[in-house]
Amino acid sequence: MINWGFIGCGSVTELKSGPAFSKVDNSNVVAVMRRNGELAKDYAQRHNIDKHYDNAYSMLADKDINAIYVATPPGSHAEYAIAAIKMGKPVYIEKPMAVSYSDCKLIAEIAAREGVDCFVAYYRRTLPYFLRVKQLIDSGEVGEVLEVNINFINPPYKTDLRKDTLTWRVKPDESGAGYFYDLASHQFDFLDFFFGPIVNAKGETKNVSGLYDVEDTVDAEWVFENGIKGSGHWEFAADVKERTDEVTIIGSDGTIKFSTFLFTPIVLDNSKGEQQFTEENPENIQYNLIESVVNHLNGKGEYPVSDFRSAMRTNKVMDKILGII
Repeated sequence: MINWGFIGCGSVTELKSGPAFSKVDNSNVVAVMRRNGELAKDYAQRHNIDKHYDNAYSMLADKDINAIYVATPPGSHAEYAIAAIKMGKPVYIEKPMAVSYSDCKLIAEIAAREGVDCFVAYYRRTLPYFLRVKQLIDSGEVGEVLEVNINFINPPYKTDLRKDTLTWRVKPDESGAGYFYDLASHQFDFLDFFFGPIVNAKGETKNVSGLYDVEDTVDAEWVFENGIKGSGHWEFAADVKERTDEVTIIGSDGTIKFSTFLFTPIVLDNSKGEQQFTEENPENIQYNLIESVVNHLNGKGEYPVSDFRSAMRTNKVMDKILGII
């Protein structure tokens, strides 16, 4: 039985991830921790979890817990993941893996040295929607892939409109950068899954809106190890009413168009004509990845498709685009 302790039990754990840890066979949530003890107690009671803590290290010392889910903002991922790994407890870290590539490397070095498993919640690698895209690529439906393009344009969130309501996602000490780090990380991860590592990347950033101190506009270019080229444009405070969320894969015999967050129908357009594909997500969207992690920890099934090695590559690409490295 894998007995989990959650460090952090905020909104992402309510539906996306948290319930899956109890639904998966041979997995159970023993305790949750949040710095606000009353909120930790409330979460535990609502989710039928026996224990709650207001101190991460007290929970880490709990002998009933043999695996840790780090679900805090990224600014504390490295601290808590490393502490768990040094205690011999496997970790499942929310994405992005950490606030910087250097922090990711530190986690990776310690995980490798200690021989303790470390996984990262890039669950799109396990969703039928993205597996369908990968199947279309791998089966040659668009011929040789030449290029991939991302176009993401979003109006400001309500919390962006007042300085006193800004989310941690635009505070670099907690997030690493701005919304680019939080949202584009998913995109660069599944592109790594589709096409392999990115070897060169560069970008330009701007703060157009002045709503917060970090970038709200990013333009980037990159090249994969296999020679496929990529480009992207992101706006997180645009003067628009609705989100644009488009990824286009261009091949020698057609295109595949899909989205990252909206799950619009996948559109394949090639010499055979146009086809559309729709796929359903699990109720708890991280379920498939969590199931694979639990099965691996219990000695069953294949190694999970998202671990510290692939996740740190995503941080490295984003740091290059933002000019951090």
